[in-house]
Amino acid sequence: MVAGENGRADGFCKYEAQASSLPASPRGQGSFPYRKFRGFWYPEHLMAPTLAMLDTFAARPTDVILATMPKSGATWLKALVYAVVRRGRHPPALAGNERHHHPLLASSPHELVPFMHDLYNENHSSAPPGPFLEGMPSPRVLAVHAPFTALPASGCRVVYLCRDPKDGFVSLRHFLDEKKPEGSPAITPLAEAFDLFCDGVSPFGPVWDHMAGYWKESVARPGEVMFLRYEQLKEDAVGSVTRLAEFLGCPFTDEEVAGGVPEAIVALCSMDRMRSVQANRDGMHGTGGRSFKNSAFFRKGEVGDWKAHMTPEMARRLDDIVEEKLRGSGLSLSLTGN
Repeated sequence: MVAGENGRADGFCKYEAQASSLPASPRGQGSFPYRKFRGFWYPEHLMAPTLAMLDTFAARPTDVILATMPKSGATWLKALVYAVVRRGRHPPALAGNERHHHPLLASSPHELVPFMHDLYNENHSSAPPGPFLEGMPSPRVLAVHAPFTALPASGCRVVYLCRDPKDGFVSLRHFLDEKKPEGSPAITPLAEAFDLFCDGVSPFGPVWDHMAGYWKESVARPGEVMFLRYEQLKEDAVGSVTRLAEFLGCPFTDEEVAGGVPEAIVALCSMDRMRSVQANRDGMHGTGGRSFKNSAFFRKGEVGDWKAHMTPEMARRLDDIVEEKLRGSGLSLSLTGN
């Protein structure tokens, strides 16, 4: 792509034109409309970057792609995977080595593991991200919210983190409220937003199809696609990180296990620790009118927080829809009452 007169990449225009021709939803979960592509709803401003990514990204066999629905643990997963794959160069602080300075204590996980739609977003840069991507050392760790059908990866490892849709919906509501520009209209009213979510209209939704797509791939290709549950990660973080390291081809050695490296990584990436990092407290994510504080990424991260925000009737309705939509996929979340 070549930068045009307005600093825009001329080659990006074709993706903008393609995006503008896709079916639109007049309302989304936030203040922006959605576009539908291959059965999924995308925030309109991320549709063209996704098309560019799908068309031009070339995966390496050593790449690691982290996939989540929005507000389903992406920040935590980024930190954990970065700490695991980079531990040779950046070991976590162990007992007696607390003065070691780790990149995660100076930078946001989103800076260290960028979202691919940010790299391809025309507002992010007037030039294509190719040189930046080519310059990243292997293994490149990148993140997406895109469904598997829009994943421009072949032969590399993919880690998918699935979260209870009820908690995901509540977290998304708070996130959209935090990131909306000052003075902008209020986010979609709760009842309307919930109806949209149950109809499948949410960022990169329907959520059930998003989960089912990655689940089926994890069953078909377990050596390339790993399916994790957020709730299991919370319950057994050390065990989950150990399995992650094995899947990523860099298992912990007996010496590392004896030295407490898995536990040190979990401690380094804990919500409280990451929330205390200045870059996560005061730093900014995004550019221009769509920038917002990194602190918006750090709320509670709890399991079952939906109970404080949703009625039992709302919870049953969403659980029933998810169960029905997943029927026959082999994936069962068994979420009611969680």
